[in-house]
Amino acid sequence: MDFLQLDTSAAEPLYRQIYTRFRNAIAEGLLQPGDRIPAARALALELGLARGTVESAYGLLTAEGYVEARGQAGTVVTTALAHRAPATPAPIQSSAPVHSNLGDAASSTRPFQMGIPALDVFPRKVWARLAARAIRATQPEHMIYPPWAGLPELRIAIATYLQLSRGIDCTPSQVFITNGYRNSMELVTRALLQPGDQAWVEDPGYPPTSELLRDAGLTPVPVQVDAEGLMVAHGVARAPRARAAIVTPAHQSPLCVSLSLPRRLALLDWAAQAGAWIVEDDYDGEYRYVSRPLPALKSLDRDGRVLYSGTFSKVLFPAIRLAYLVVPPAQVERFEHITRTFAAAGPTLMQHIVADFMNEGHFARHIQRMRRLYAERRQIAADGLAAALGQHVQVEPQPGGMHLVLRMKGRHTDRAVAARMRDHGMSALALSERGVLPHGGPALLLAFTNIDTPARARELGKRILKIMA
Repeated sequence: MDFLQLDTSAAEPLYRQIYTRFRNAIAEGLLQPGDRIPAARALALELGLARGTVESAYGLLTAEGYVEARGQAGTVVTTALAHRAPATPAPIQSSAPVHSNLGDAASSTRPFQMGIPALDVFPRKVWARLAARAIRATQPEHMIYPPWAGLPELRIAIATYLQLSRGIDCTPSQVFITNGYRNSMELVTRALLQPGDQAWVEDPGYPPTSELLRDAGLTPVPVQVDAEGLMVAHGVARAPRARAAIVTPAHQSPLCVSLSLPRRLALLDWAAQAGAWIVEDDYDGEYRYVSRPLPALKSLDRDGRVLYSGTFSKVLFPAIRLAYLVVPPAQVERFEHITRTFAAAGPTLMQHIVADFMNEGHFARHIQRMRRLYAERRQIAADGLAAALGQHVQVEPQPGGMHLVLRMKGRHTDRAVAARMRDHGMSALALSERGVLPHGGPALLLAFTNIDTPARARELGKRILKIMA
């Protein structure tokens, strides 16, 4: 069973690894209701483990209803699972494109799911220790309403980190804690923009950005992206009086290309001359594999036109629901007023934990470790998928980011293949659904962060190949 690749160096106990891999195999359809699983003794011999380790895993699976004992017939995947409702609702038929499945609640991730970091290597023991310490240290003053703009300790930690790692010269007063990218964008639109304003958005791009702008009464203007990132001249030609541009300069979402230096300077010049604002969405700028991470666009801002949007969702974990916004010095007072009106910062306890995680050096070490790990997993996924799907796709591993771009060959369309992958327990996004302008052809967007072994990559490649056959 290829899915039972265990990591003996991981902090997670081996019985939990066995339990998780069986559970995921059942959820993904690798094991069907009624399928027999190996006897505990036989699996223990095969894996070189104590029988009690396997029996502990089987005990959890039985207690949660995934498997059932059948006496002499052995242990099988629970047949009743065939009659249960699916873990995620069946998609409603609609003419609207399916942009993302990240909003669906799920107890486990699907292969290739975008936006999910490698949670199997997150330092949970360190996190749990810091969380327990923060809880024990809770005083009555920690239980009142938190500071509107965020915990001072966390704002200081973020400002220090950005100065060292992203080249951003900012003070803690410029850092505003929010509960996610959407909340950061809400603050920007309320503080600086007016209904009816135009705003450039990358095309192809991140669909929720356009949705957020439209909900705020603004008009998103799609601007083409090429190998150098946002085509600034195209934006000027389409909407020279736009009041904002929302960009992903480090790793363009979803093509992962970087905004070239000439384009960066041209964008800054346009913003200064037009009196427009630039929102730099730096969602995963730490993860670059061919060189050091690029300095942020904000580090080149001399006219106070760039607002830097960062998040902990990709570098820590999505459930943390913490992000931050760095605003120009002249706009600090305005944003302080907005945050007092529309409280944005997350729970104080979580902010304390993240501040300690950063101040004690765990955050920097974690990013360094993940950068090395993702470089390995990126290559593993690219090699495995190319070996299985080389006749149908061209794998484009970009210099950075957390996903691969698979350009389609031949008759297959990205939307059809992505839909079939989702029907077969995998996750996939179609590039053609990420924009409205003509672009370089259909492609699949597949995250590699949780593809941990060559065997796993090859197995998933074969599953996609079977779908495309």
